[in-house]
Amino acid sequence: MRNIRLLLQYEGTRYQGWQRQTSSENTIQGKLEQLLSKMCNEPIEVMGSGRTDAGVHALGQVANFHTTSTMSAEEMLSYINEYLPQDIAVLQVTEAAPRFHSRLNACGKRYCYRVINSAIPNVFWRRYALEVPLKLDVEAMEKAASYLSGEHDFKAFTSAKKGKKSTVRRIDKIDIAREGDRLTFTFEGNGFLHHMVRILVGTLLEVGTGKRKPEEMSEILASGSREKAGALVPAKGLTLMEVFY
Repeated sequence: MRNIRLLLQYEGTRYQGWQRQTSSENTIQGKLEQLLSKMCNEPIEVMGSGRTDAGVHALGQVANFHTTSTMSAEEMLSYINEYLPQDIAVLQVTEAAPRFHSRLNACGKRYCYRVINSAIPNVFWRRYALEVPLKLDVEAMEKAASYLSGEHDFKAFTSAKKGKKSTVRRIDKIDIAREGDRLTFTFEGNGFLHHMVRILVGTLLEVGTGKRKPEEMSEILASGSREKAGALVPAKGLTLMEVFY
């Protein structure tokens, strides 16, 4: 049995997220499994590095699947991209070690969230960025981000229901870069909770508009209460950039 590793990208606008669903065939995992099962002439289950939500994009998603197919990696790459929808593409197909698992072996991820900071709509970025017309104080947001970096319990920054799983995560980097009217928030860490990046961005934006003070981040972390953190920003601004192994 071969273990095949995929590096792929997708525009998540019209999909119900990564994870296969019984109520919808319109998921990234579902589209891949349908195509790969036909290609390999056997049932295929695809494991992804993580479950991106509906509307979230990816430039560097990693997945793997097991198969008895004798097709070469090059043949698979050609076949897959010939029949995938235009908003999904596989960049690489490689042989992986037998025990490689795209999710369990991942040691970190990098996400970007994009904002258009202008009162004038941007036609070409409307699917990939949140438009914020109010003036944003980048220096204040950077100060707030410094309180969020490092290892913390991010229970206040997730929409996940209460469970037994730990909500402690480590953020190694939060970078906020401005280029004209475009702002890019970059997050690197050992893992992210459900909606965590989008809530972090929503909270930082509230600091940027003067609604909150940077020092409040410590209080929010200590509270462990979702109600204390900022708004959940739309999925369209979020992109999974890279998975680290």
